[in-house]
Amino acid sequence: MSTARLQRSLRATFLGLAANVALTVAKFLAGILGHSQALIADAVESLADIFSSIIVWRGLVVAETPPDDDHPYGHGKAEPLAAAIVSVMLLLAAAWIAFNALHALNAPRVAPSPWTLIILVVVIAVKEMLFRFVLRESETVASSAVETDAWHHRSDAITSAAAFLGISISLIGGKGYEAADNWAAVAAAAVIAFNGWRLLLPTVNELMDRAPDRELIEQIRVIAKSIAGVDDIDKCHVRKMGYQFFVDIHVVVNPQMTVEHSHRIGHDVKDKLRAEIPAVRDVLVHIEPLKSVK
Repeated sequence: MSTARLQRSLRATFLGLAANVALTVAKFLAGILGHSQALIADAVESLADIFSSIIVWRGLVVAETPPDDDHPYGHGKAEPLAAAIVSVMLLLAAAWIAFNALHALNAPRVAPSPWTLIILVVVIAVKEMLFRFVLRESETVASSAVETDAWHHRSDAITSAAAFLGISISLIGGKGYEAADNWAAVAAAAVIAFNGWRLLLPTVNELMDRAPDRELIEQIRVIAKSIAGVDDIDKCHVRKMGYQFFVDIHVVVNPQMTVEHSHRIGHDVKDKLRAEIPAVRDVLVHIEPLKSVK
């Protein structure tokens, strides 16, 4: 990870962290004083956002650590690991919100206060702006951890919108409609759980070294085959480490070629791949003899 990329990632993360601290306190106070279960549930989701931002921050910093004897491939896996932890936190937050909202359905309820709607309008606007900004930054720096953090902001905006709807129904419907606040919290929990699961799958795939898009692999094969002396490409395996890729490629050459010549071709393949695809961090070239050549 370059210094500029790390700085942009951390800027987006710290901005979200500062906003989440302020919004969490405001929503907890408004939920308690305004008698809104949905708003309290929303505050819990924001609290999860705070911890997720801290996890993403540490993941980005660890991923920046250079390779060492124990981690010769670097520490890039810290990014998807952080994203996976945040996704699990989303799932746990959704379960907690749904459980508490359903558990409180039969309890005596007081209708939420109208002024809590003002708090929610501000929260929705702030979180949606944060989502768009952080998502744009995640696309620029190609970070799964920052992307997960962005969608955490969108989940928070959704829970706030659900709380707004539930409180509005409670106020408009009057007596007998107080439970709308709880059902809004349950609906928000379902959306949060969906986002958590959707974000968890790609991070798990990355942690398990799932091959990237076929387009990238085909591009690597085409570039390698364009090198003078390369007759064919036998195997090409690619795995992702943070935002970078490690390539293992089997290059087919004339079996009559000297070791020195084939070694030079291997270096040419490596150098050209790294030059034309900056995200490729390292290339391991294995030389294979062309069996049809006598």
